[in-house]
Amino acid sequence: MGGKRLGIAVVGSGRIGTLRAGMAASHPSVDFLAVSDKDPVRASVLAESVAANFSSGDNLEVISRPEVNAVIVSSSEPEHALPVIQALEAGKPVLVEKPIALRLRDADEMLAAAKRTGVDLRVGYSIRFQRRYLLTKDQIAQGKLGRIVGGTGRLYNTRAHGVQILKRSLDATFVRDALTYLVDLFGWYLEGNLPVEVYARSHGVVYRGLGYEADEVTWAIVTFADGASVSLGVGYALPPKYPIHGRAVRVEVLGEKGVALLDEDHKENILYTEEGFPHAYVPGIGLEMVFLTSNASGNAALGGYWGPLGEETRSWLDHLATGRPCPHTTAAQARQTLEVTMAIERSARAGKAVRLPLSDEA
Repeated sequence: MGGKRLGIAVVGSGRIGTLRAGMAASHPSVDFLAVSDKDPVRASVLAESVAANFSSGDNLEVISRPEVNAVIVSSSEPEHALPVIQALEAGKPVLVEKPIALRLRDADEMLAAAKRTGVDLRVGYSIRFQRRYLLTKDQIAQGKLGRIVGGTGRLYNTRAHGVQILKRSLDATFVRDALTYLVDLFGWYLEGNLPVEVYARSHGVVYRGLGYEADEVTWAIVTFADGASVSLGVGYALPPKYPIHGRAVRVEVLGEKGVALLDEDHKENILYTEEGFPHAYVPGIGLEMVFLTSNASGNAALGGYWGPLGEETRSWLDHLATGRPCPHTTAAQARQTLEVTMAIERSARAGKAVRLPLSDEA
């Protein structure tokens, strides 16, 4: 591949950082790769596994390397802001994992840094790179559905997966960690039509029984400026060994000229093996029957990594190298998504509608 040569720093050497680093290492435009983690041993292990050129326990050290001209931030959600701002101030484009932050003030500081420096900041909502959702956006952009009048989306996952999220970060709720994908998706589909009101309800007993203050089910109605109404729901209540390795999603988009009805429950792809199939997210769970390809980020197979996260990573690297357009979530879109998810949680707590924009972060 011709074009600009790339030096990539990956901040955060956990599961997603490891996947991103592996794909950067194999990209034809990447000549230099550095990885970091607050645990320097983990960074060193990752560096060895992907043949990175440099590793460190200091994020700023890898961001500041002169060979690095772009940065992927794959640290935990509460730790996004500092490395993102450091990279932007160094003039290096950034791809940060979703959600952009857990607090609006952190998101606003990142957006301000991007505006001040003129450096591009994108956010990794890999669901956009599943073909069904990408094609739907294309048809909406061509006017095939006409004006969008409403829709619905729901995302289900298992209790075992939910526990892993809560163990990683008690602040990463199922709304801000998972339902955020559908909030981003519908914000993209209704681009330019701002959300103005949220009404939500939530309920839960399972996670409180496990010692977590978390509701496993939340449903919300989001109203947009032109009156379009979208219902969104998340449920992390499926049994721990339900045969899925990621989210089960259904999305329906209703327009004045057409509809898109998208089923991602994966039930059409079944694998059964007496050897057991390892879970991508939950250590120690091996299922004899699994809905194959249900891992939300994608799948490692035949020496490569295939699926939405791979497409997303390669598309961003292609964009940097060649200037080719990319459909990644912009910082402003990600900030809107964060605000909507916060409003959903606030409405569910208060039992009343919440108007947007939010006046504070209480």
